[in-house]
Amino acid sequence: MPVPADSRPYPIVYALRTVLTALAVALMVFAAPTPSSGQSVYIRSGGVLDVASGTVRSGQIVHVEGDRIAEVGPLSIPSGATVIDLGDNVLVPGFVEAHTHLALSTQQGRDFGRFFITNVIETTAYRALQGATNARSLLEHGFTTIRDLGNNGNYADLALKQAINEGWIPGPDMQTVGRIIAPFGGQFHLQPERPELIEPEYLIADTQDEMRKAIHQNLHYGTDLIKIVVDDFDYIYTEEDIRFAVDEVSRAGRKLAAHVATLQGAKNAIAAGVSSLEHAWELEDEDMRAMVAKDIYLVGTDFPPYYAGYFAGYDETRARALYEQRIDRLKRAYQIGVPIAFGADVTDQKDGHSRGSLTISFIESFLDAGVSAPDLLRILTINGATLMGLDNEKGSIEAGKLADLVAVPGNPLADPNVLQRVSFVMKRGVVYKRDGRFEWQVPTTIDAQ
Repeated sequence: MPVPADSRPYPIVYALRTVLTALAVALMVFAAPTPSSGQSVYIRSGGVLDVASGTVRSGQIVHVEGDRIAEVGPLSIPSGATVIDLGDNVLVPGFVEAHTHLALSTQQGRDFGRFFITNVIETTAYRALQGATNARSLLEHGFTTIRDLGNNGNYADLALKQAINEGWIPGPDMQTVGRIIAPFGGQFHLQPERPELIEPEYLIADTQDEMRKAIHQNLHYGTDLIKIVVDDFDYIYTEEDIRFAVDEVSRAGRKLAAHVATLQGAKNAIAAGVSSLEHAWELEDEDMRAMVAKDIYLVGTDFPPYYAGYFAGYDETRARALYEQRIDRLKRAYQIGVPIAFGADVTDQKDGHSRGSLTISFIESFLDAGVSAPDLLRILTINGATLMGLDNEKGSIEAGKLADLVAVPGNPLADPNVLQRVSFVMKRGVVYKRDGRFEWQVPTTIDAQ
């Protein structure tokens, strides 16, 4: 007999049972001591960052009850209370990564960083296992919240989110897009004998009816937002196409993220009123002023100089020119006052780095663009939370908000590079990293969402 929609199990659990089975296998990899959770904890540190004022306040105690911050201030700690003493380390809000791809890990030696090859030769289940490792790495480096913007095979992002929420694997809180919506080809250069190789990475939509169907498919499976590719080919979505998608997504109470690579694509997306521009390498000042007026976020995925040649495959001279062009765009956006959220868009493996360490190193691009330390910290915390509609829950250390806390060995306002040396991570009141060591235990009970 039919099952009422509001009582059905997770909507794609049957389609993704191989993914979830694969994720369960990964549990043994992550076994570690039990973290602190679900209790009253007082945290003492060398200071607490106030992102609103851009100051570090000394003499502050953070009192955590369960998964939330109960009090912040010069508190008296009751006798017998559980205390976490972080010494001289400074507490900052958990970081927000607004543009990542957990289940995409290209390999230079195998596929030369071309994720078309990755998509063809790797199964969704295998990519989900990679995603489990990437999720842990991001959390270990201070990212307690992420937007996963697709390229996850057949909805591996939704499976990863479920596994994190239910406690099967450690990772940040996630927002997902499912399969990216794009005109024919998606972001791949196909050949006419094998057009099916687009599957399952994209939902192809060349008409507004096809866009509506693709949006509905993603929403049906439970995505948190929708992402479209505007302009990776000569044929691009028009302002009318994008406005149609914005209206369709807005009616469902979601936001639309737009991947744009060209100036005209950016202009179309801005005029249509999307929530965020992803990449947007080419922007004129008038476009930026329009973004300010419409509160459209730039998630620029700007990389540090050492990464430019590796990312683009250019020689040193061309790589430096590419980097300077993109940093100029970021600098102008910052000076004009465009809302900016941190997003690294790391999708590859680089020697000496995990996904988390490579991601946080991208703060260097903001410093090169002249972003002040207080604004960098806002970009990395409250701005991302606001873009995700979570600013009442995350992004700052305040009573009533979720206890997403990160400690770093020094004052990040004086030296932002200490953000790359996270020593302590708490997400929703659970300690995942302490004294530089990751802590997590395979759960004995699982709470289905």
